[in-house]
Amino acid sequence: MLCSDDDLKSLLGTLQSDEASALARASALIEGHPDDPRLHFLRGSMLIGAGRHIEAHGALSRAVQLAPDFAIARFQLGFFELTSGEPGRALQTWAPLEALPDTNYLKLFVTGLGFLIRDEFEPAISNLQEGMRANDENPALNRDMQLLIDRCAPLMTQGAPAPEPELVQATVPATEEKADSATSFILRQFMGKRR
Repeated sequence: MLCSDDDLKSLLGTLQSDEASALARASALIEGHPDDPRLHFLRGSMLIGAGRHIEAHGALSRAVQLAPDFAIARFQLGFFELTSGEPGRALQTWAPLEALPDTNYLKLFVTGLGFLIRDEFEPAISNLQEGMRANDENPALNRDMQLLIDRCAPLMTQGAPAPEPELVQATVPATEEKADSATSFILRQFMGKRR
């Protein structure tokens, strides 16, 4: 059973003014409505902001498990996995989004991020920009994509910077270390700007 729209609006209102209270409120609402994917998604998003990444991954995963077609939750879970240094896992999470229309902003973002994973910066930027133009639902997501574009653009002309080995090993599994070096650098920088 889903929580009421009034409870959801109240939670969103609390989130605007007091994130700690909103997180506690989301947890309380989940106790009463454990199968509401929206609550798990919101809680996961709040947990990311609080730096509680393991719990955040669990909450976002639960939202997608409860509602596999909840596209924004699936996108955010994959994006979280990507920024956590798990590009292969992100691609698997995003795979069902390929069924979205070609003009859907989430599909365009996923396509762009797929190019980014392969250090193909020009098509990555092109798809991310196209997704931003198509996105009139989620302005915050456009800001995140713009941060990535800002990090990618210099690499198109200057080449990829050499990442610090100890940082790559901390964020990217060893089997993917070399293939994702420039992408890992961008994502580490991106996550630093979001905090």
